[in-house]
Amino acid sequence: MMLIPDAEHDDLYLGDRPLIVCDIDEVVLEFVTPFSAYLTHNGHELRATSFRLHGNVFNRTDGSETPGDQVSEMLEAFFQAQDEWQTPVIAAAESLSRLSDKADIVFLTAMPPRHRAARRSLLTQHGFDYPMIATESPKGPAVLALHGARAQPVVFIDDIFTNLQSVRKHVPETLLLNLMANDTFRALAPHPGDGVDLARDWPHAEELIKAHFDANAG
Repeated sequence: MMLIPDAEHDDLYLGDRPLIVCDIDEVVLEFVTPFSAYLTHNGHELRATSFRLHGNVFNRTDGSETPGDQVSEMLEAFFQAQDEWQTPVIAAAESLSRLSDKADIVFLTAMPPRHRAARRSLLTQHGFDYPMIATESPKGPAVLALHGARAQPVVFIDDIFTNLQSVRKHVPETLLLNLMANDTFRALAPHPGDGVDLARDWPHAEELIKAHFDANAG
């Protein structure tokens, strides 16, 4: 397995099994809903008018758009206090637990590595005791570094279409699943593109993954 540049991660060991690489925010941990609550707590509000954060946050006192640098500062503060706000996505822990009987699971999050320790603790608290990689580098090369030339099936789950297409480019044999917990933002999201399956929820994702494993059993 190759090293992933600009990343911090737990000890990683892949056995002779399929691999599931899974994003975290909006996939196994709620993000949009708790971040919206965090903004409200701090005198702002998130208005779901497009699939982005910057430009959609407004001051609750005067209705003015919150400047982008202030949104970034609040996002940084939110991640510092993530254990007080973020909760598991429905059925994620149960589905991953069952899938872990068949596959190795690795979390790949775009969170800045400086927040890795807090996120590691939060994941473990909620039963997501799988190794995690934190990197802001593109996800396609990261999945390639993990999977390499292994013959086993590989799955990648993410809510952002650019991440899914990055993995499609670098590891084209991957089963790509688009999954997003927040219904409002999911409705605003652009189509993830060719070669990506849309998972309604974790039970549906689990069904698609098991079918992929069965179809590619050695």
